[in-house]
Amino acid sequence: MIEINKLYKKYKNSDVFALEDFNLEIKQNEIHGLLGINGAGKTTLMSILSGLIEPTSGKIVIQGFNQNSDLNQIKKIIGIVPQEYALYPTLTARENLEFFGKIYKVPTKELTEKINSLTEKIGMLKFLDKKIESFSGGMKRRINLLAGILHQPEILFLDEPTVGVDIQSKLILLDYLKELNQQGMTIVYTSHHMAEAEDFCTCVTIMNNGKAIITEEPKKLVKQYNAHSLEEVFVSLTKIS
Repeated sequence: MIEINKLYKKYKNSDVFALEDFNLEIKQNEIHGLLGINGAGKTTLMSILSGLIEPTSGKIVIQGFNQNSDLNQIKKIIGIVPQEYALYPTLTARENLEFFGKIYKVPTKELTEKINSLTEKIGMLKFLDKKIESFSGGMKRRINLLAGILHQPEILFLDEPTVGVDIQSKLILLDYLKELNQQGMTIVYTSHHMAEAEDFCTCVTIMNNGKAIITEEPKKLVKQYNAHSLEEVFVSLTKIS
């Protein structure tokens, strides 16, 4: 589904690469976790995959489309849920979702039905006509997610989707994401919460200093390193020497 080959990214005025010789393949219908400490390159990689920033060099192919020449085609099949809330605080949840749905050119009748059914599924229907500024962090996260999937993308990019979220909202978000994955959506997800990733992801890539250290199924990784948890493996592989 996604092929990344010899990807490099150096920001202007930086002495080091944010991503360096980064190679990765993500298969169709995976929930693929990109795991690393702050500064490992997770958000940079997600921003490049989403077409928000350009790499310094390298090749990215998403579902057969080369990002250098086919970015518009790629944008039609991906959804993006950024770490920061991509919502207008003075608008209601309904108004926000209608706005994003129209950007994706979802037909009006279909959009209305989707907004009602999706918000009901994640427990937000009764808050549809409340302003975003009155919502808790968990409620904002739920609406933020829906804004990125109204057009039914084939690939969903999630950057730290459960940061600052109460346990109830976290469970609702992760259960719903698993349901979307079961329906065929490929999910690429960043996190530094190892226990969450171990349960949620079908495959993980541990990143450090802009490089992919290892890619494997969480359970196989734990077994391979004779560890008790993914967190133990992560600490071992990313420790500062």
